[in-house]
Amino acid sequence: MDTSSPAAFVNGGLLCMHVGRKVRTVIQVTRSDAGSVMGKSTDGCQLVVRGSPPAPLTSYVEVIGVAENENSIRAELWTNFGDSFDASNYDQLCQLANGELKHLFL
Repeated sequence: MDTSSPAAFVNGGLLCMHVGRKVRTVIQVTRSDAGSVMGKSTDGCQLVVRGSPPAPLTSYVEVIGVAENENSIRAELWTNFGDSFDASNYDQLCQLANGELKHLFL
């Protein structure tokens, strides 16, 4: 496993803390256009993910890439997570990974 460039677990609200760095998040896909996907983060924020997603997309997708700004990510890796996903649990993971347990994740 490559640990030289870890991706921070983020939700929409935490994305702004990681602009320019590698992040990972899960979105619920709301729209897909050529070269970008719009979706809702686990904390309800609207995000834009740029890149070439796999076809077909499931309802929930994990994206690893570089945070371009507070609401967009340039994707390097896409993973379909299916059509059912516990967004609340993932959101709690993001809070822990950027808070009191940050040292365990980066």
